[in-house]
Amino acid sequence: MYSKEVTVTNEVGLHARPATFFIQKANEYKSSIWVEKEMQRINAKSLLGVLSLGIVKGTTIKIDADGVDEEKAVDALVELIETHL
Repeated sequence: MYSKEVTVTNEVGLHARPATFFIQKANEYKSSIWVEKEMQRINAKSLLGVLSLGIVKGTTIKIDADGVDEEKAVDALVELIETHL
């Protein structure tokens, strides 16, 4: 298991188009990936799951991955968020 925390700086957070980009990136990896916000944990490869978290600008989330490419997956998703999607 590998995880990192990141603060969302995108103006609209992880809604609609940014969430789609995030999910597409997550689906490039074989590892199981989760996003955690305030004790809620969802599958990072699920659009409805990501949208259900209501991630807005300034929210800190934790990205966890478990699998063969877990470090690459988490690092890529953190980088995506840090570069404003």
